[in-house]
Amino acid sequence: MGEFPAEAAAALKAAEALCGPVVLAEVSDRRGSTVWKASGPDGAAAIKLGTGEAAEVTAREASVLDRLPGYQVAVGRISEGVWYVAPWEEGPSTWQQFKPVRAGRDNARPEVLAGAVQVAQAVAVLHGLGWIHGDLQPAHAIHTAGGVRLIDFAWSRQLGETPWTAFRGTMVHLTAPELAAEITAGGQPVLTTFMSDVYALAASLWTCVTGDWLLNYEAAGIDRQSIGPAALLEAIGERAVPLAGTEVWPELQQVLKPVLLGDVKDRPLATELADQLAALHEAGR
Repeated sequence: MGEFPAEAAAALKAAEALCGPVVLAEVSDRRGSTVWKASGPDGAAAIKLGTGEAAEVTAREASVLDRLPGYQVAVGRISEGVWYVAPWEEGPSTWQQFKPVRAGRDNARPEVLAGAVQVAQAVAVLHGLGWIHGDLQPAHAIHTAGGVRLIDFAWSRQLGETPWTAFRGTMVHLTAPELAAEITAGGQPVLTTFMSDVYALAASLWTCVTGDWLLNYEAAGIDRQSIGPAALLEAIGERAVPLAGTEVWPELQQVLKPVLLGDVKDRPLATELADQLAALHEAGR
C-alpha cells in the first residue's frame, strides 16, 4: 500500500472532471497494479495505476475500455507506468450477490438467480460484440442499479486479435481445461475463447453458490496450497480433478454441471446458458 504518486496528478484531474473534487481511498494493491476509488460530489471514479510489468497490462485494459461501447476511460503515462480513470461501477459483485444463498436463505434464490441471468446476458452481449473477456470471476461482474457491468478487461481480446505474446492464465481454479492444457504444453500465445469464457462463467457461479472452488483437489490427492499454479493447471488440463460434490442449490448446479464436465464442443454459448438460467428462474427453482 502506498501514497498516490504526485506524478499522476493528471489522473486526479481526469477523476475530478467526472466527479468534482475527490477524496481517494485505496482499494487494492497487488502485483504492481494499484486501484483507488475517487469519490466526489458528482459521483465516483476508479483510478488504476500499473507499474513495472503491470504497466503493459494496464495499458491493454485501457485500450479495451476505450473500444467497448458504453465504457468511458481517460489514460495517461508517468515515468513509473500507465494509469487510467473510468467511472466507478457501484454495486455488489456476483460473489456478494450470492451471499444470502450461501447463508442458507432459500427465499433469496429468485433475486439471486435473476442476477445470475443478468451476468450471463452481459457476457452474451460482450460475445455478440466479438469480444472475449478472458478473466471472468465472481468479483468481475458488478450488479449496478442499471444492470450488470463487467469489469477487469486486462485479458480481454477481440476475436481475430492476438494482443499478447504469452497468456499463462488468470484465476487458476476457474480456468477451462482446454486452456490449462494449452498453457501447460507451452505453446504461446495461448488464446482465450468464447467457450473458455462460458466455462469460467459457470465455474464462477458454482463458486458463488457453494462458497468454495468447484474442483475437489483433496479427492485428487492435491494440496492446492503447496503444489503451485503450474502443477494445478497441469492437473486441470488433464481433467484429473473431479468436480466437488457439494450440493447447496441442486437445481442451479444441475444446469452448470454439463458446462463444467462436458467437452468444449458441447458447451452452450453464453446466450444459451443465459436462457437456461432464465428458464430455471421462470420455473421458480
